[in-house]
Formats: sequence, C-alpha cells, structure tokens
Amino acid sequence: MALIRPQPSLPPVATARITRLRHSALPIDTTALARFLIGKILVREHPEGRLTGRIVETEAYVVGDAAAHAYRGETPRNRSLFLKRGHAYVYFVYGCWYALNVSGEKSGVGAGVLLRALEPITGIDTMRRLRGVDRDLDVARGPGRLAAAMDIDRRLDGVDLCAAGPLWLGVGPETAGPIGRSVRIGITREAHRKLRFFERDNAFVSGPKRLRS
Repeated sequence: MALIRPQPSLPPVATARITRLRHSALPIDTTALARFLIGKILVREHPEGRLTGRIVETEAYVVGDAAAHAYRGETPRNRSLFLKRGHAYVYFVYGCWYALNVSGEKSGVGAGVLLRALEPITGIDTMRRLRGVDRDLDVARGPGRLAAAMDIDRRLDGVDLCAAGPLWLGVGPETAGPIGRSVRIGITREAHRKLRFFERDNAFVSGPKRLRS
C-alpha cells in the first residue's frame, strides 16, 4: 500500500530557509540532473504570495533523444533548451496546458528535465484556486497540473532558475526519500528508456501505481 505523506499544511520546510541553487551545484549530465532535482524546491514568487513545492517526479530528455524537443536542433520555440543548465523551458502541450522543463548540459547543447509532479508546501490555497480543485493530491500531480498550480506559462520561458526572479529552484532542510527509476510516461519514441525519477511511495507522484513504488 502506498504511503500517503502528511498533508503539507505546516511542514518544516514551510517555515525554514530555502536556499537558492547555484548553477555550479547542478550536474551537467541531464540524467544526473533529473535525479538530483528530486526533493528540491520549486519556488514561484506570485502576486498572491510565494508558492512552493517539493519536486517528487522528473523525466530526463537527453542529447540525441528522439523524444526530446531538441532532437531536430534549435528553433525559436525550443531555444531555452539550449541555454546553460538551470533555465526554464516552457512549452504548450496539445493546445491545452503548459509544461516546465529545466535545461540541462552546457550552453548550446539541447537537453532538459521535465518536472512532472510537486508535493505542495506553501501557498496551497492559491494553488487550489488556480487549479480549480479542493484536494491537495490533485494540485500538482502531473506536468500540466504543476504548471497551472504555479501559474507558469510562456512568460516564464527562458527564466534563469538559479537567479532571483519570479521562478527559481532551491533546497530546503528535508532530504528526498528513496528514489525510484522507471520508463517515461506518455511518449512513444524511445519509451523503453529508464529516464524517469520519482520519490518512492509519495502520493503526489503521477502515473500508474506500478510506476510509483
């Protein structure tokens, strides 16, 4: 049976200092970056107050990956994927929702990490309103939900996630639990590659049960 973490009303990280990550702390290798980001904090400085959540699920889209947006080279749409590791790449999916990636590798190399799910920490009431839901579990479980809950759209494409600004990455006092690895979800090209990482038995992780524990 999956362990459901306590409702994040006042977890330790909510009142503790969140330290902004530096570019130098981020692994250059995109697969390593996807694993590294599990347990880190995504911070959105929103007009209604700070929104934060622990990253509990990621997917790597590596150099030469046929499923990656960078596979056919740089374009105006995917330019942010070719920035130095630690920048936001935001794109619109199926004409209905946005998704957030963190660029990987060195400048000029196209690769990134899709943020698939957050465990909400602070600003949960605002996240629920932005998503139009009541349950915390429904707030940011899945990449489209995550972007909606944090009010992320193309305005934030290219933002430096290691600098002061409207969206950034940080680290709090809570470390990640055991980390699982699996095939990626919802793709057809190179679907066999085990490039998805997640915090095991965390109820906020998306996907079928067999890929959450």
